[in-house]
Amino acid sequence: MTNRYISDIVQNQDPLMMPPDASVAQACERMCERHVGAVLVADRAHHLLGIFTGRDAVRMLGKGGDASRTRLDAVMTAGPVTIGPDAHAIDALRLMSDGGFRHLPIVDQGEVTAIVARSDFEGLELDRFEEEKALWERIA
Repeated sequence: MTNRYISDIVQNQDPLMMPPDASVAQACERMCERHVGAVLVADRAHHLLGIFTGRDAVRMLGKGGDASRTRLDAVMTAGPVTIGPDAHAIDALRLMSDGGFRHLPIVDQGEVTAIVARSDFEGLELDRFEEEKALWERIA
């Protein structure tokens, strides 16, 4: 199927969410345990504050940061781009491509509910996106 809704892709997902005062070390441990590449940083009411990814960890460590003492809110991407569950897969792929990121939080009525990664999309969705991108490149 090439026109799936985001809600179909992430149904029954239990996204990794952590508070902003959690340490980078704690986040990396949880990411490793869950085999995921990102943490959604949220408050107790599940309002999204930011996103922390493996790229953020590398940046922080590359600058000599201490993973056990650095809080997520100090190195996360605050106010990340989000998408709603009623959007289509192609919309998410466009947002990720335009923004240069691989993870996209799903927010429904102000509450973070899931996260989608580029690897969650199927071949036909990716093929359609690549065809669209190639067409725009020829037009421009």
